[in-house]
Amino acid sequence: MNAPVDLLITGFGPFPGMPRNPSAALARRLGTSVRLRLVLGGGLRVQVLETTYAAIDAQLAPALAEGPGAVLMLGVASRAARMRVEARAANRASRLYPDAAGRLASRLALDPDGPAQRRSRVAVQALAILRRHGLAVRPSRDAGRYLCNASYFRALAQACPVLFVHIPPRSRTARPRSRTRPWRGRRDPAAQAAALAEVALLLVARARGSSRRTTGPT
Repeated sequence: MNAPVDLLITGFGPFPGMPRNPSAALARRLGTSVRLRLVLGGGLRVQVLETTYAAIDAQLAPALAEGPGAVLMLGVASRAARMRVEARAANRASRLYPDAAGRLASRLALDPDGPAQRRSRVAVQALAILRRHGLAVRPSRDAGRYLCNASYFRALAQACPVLFVHIPPRSRTARPRSRTRPWRGRRDPAAQAAALAEVALLLVARARGSSRRTTGPT
């Protein structure tokens, strides 16, 4: 029998220049996925974070403290034309860009005692899944220096599979698979949600595999 795994999906609320953050809508859409509900039962939670540094301690940290088995994080990249699968988060912040509350990061290092960076172990597989769904996506090693990177760095400290995916501000994430198999309907949020649901199942499968290795046969 598969071990139960709780999945946490996060998105972000509005911030300066982005009054309607599509990552929040996409996170909520994933939360209604019949496929994910069937696999996880009641172990699916969606958290839309305020785009503030204070929200990392006030909202994200308590959600992580509940011990999710896997975490899928979504954010919007304002200038991106394609999805980006983030392979790592850096222990750094920018003091140039205020958050939605008008506040700057309190320091340049997110965690003065932490490592220079933290990496996700599922980025390569997730990239392949999104490409297989016909979405325009690229790998990324730089999650920026804003709230997306800061929240990702915090979540990657968890002992569970974690992944952050940036989405474009508009529905420009699809490309034709080939000239003989033209793209159909791959630009809409439903297509993004279907592909990301499969990524979420990858995280869950990794979490279950880790649990089996830890506990051994029963």
